[in-house]
Amino acid sequence: MIQNEDKQELLDKRYMRMAYIWSENSYCKRRKVGALIVKDKMIISDGYNGTPSGFENICEDDNDKTKPYVLHAEANAITKVARSNNSSNGATLYVTSSPCIECAKLIIQAGIKRVVYSDAYRLSDGIDLLKRANIELVSVELNS
Repeated sequence: MIQNEDKQELLDKRYMRMAYIWSENSYCKRRKVGALIVKDKMIISDGYNGTPSGFENICEDDNDKTKPYVLHAEANAITKVARSNNSSNGATLYVTSSPCIECAKLIIQAGIKRVVYSDAYRLSDGIDLLKRANIELVSVELNS
């Protein structure tokens, strides 16, 4: 029989694989990030990094730098759920890369209580802020 802890780990890996699949929707060349917001075992929102609605789907400028108005996957998922009838309060965020500090602030304000990530972002200030806010953090490794 599968223990609750093992069952949660299996679910975390399954949702993380789905977040990676969702990241494939990104038009960004340098980095593709996907995010899912899950509540009561249902996906209530999703997002990937890219330009705002109505903008051309080109994330990098002529010097291959990310344009300043590109939205992160977490921000896209959180703003999408905000426009819906769902609430992210108490939900889990699955994101393929650990959140930056700006996304960490949005996560806290959205009432998300658990963040599951796979790749570590180059800066740890987002993770540090989430720890200070007592948000449960889970790092998941997927076997290729």
